[in-house]
Amino acid sequence: MNIKPLADRVLIKPAAAEEKTVGGIIIPDSAKEKPLKGEVVAVGNGTKDEEMIVKAGDNVLYGKYAGTEIELDGEQYLIMRQSDILAVI
Repeated sequence: MNIKPLADRVLIKPAAAEEKTVGGIIIPDSAKEKPLKGEVVAVGNGTKDEEMIVKAGDNVLYGKYAGTEIELDGEQYLIMRQSDILAVI
């Protein structure tokens, strides 16, 4: 993959949604909760005002509506500002 986020942006691969069944009924993909954690794949260089704290390989938690969904090489990713990340786990 050849993508390099700019400034204070971070590229994240969301964790897979957990499979849930309710009394033997499988919940369809459209009704599953969007995962709120993922792995940092690439980071930008930061800005003069904001140093990059996260690095590639970190597992992070982010807000429910944070980031922009993109698809690269058939995989789903999120690109967001570092400030949208809530915690490193």
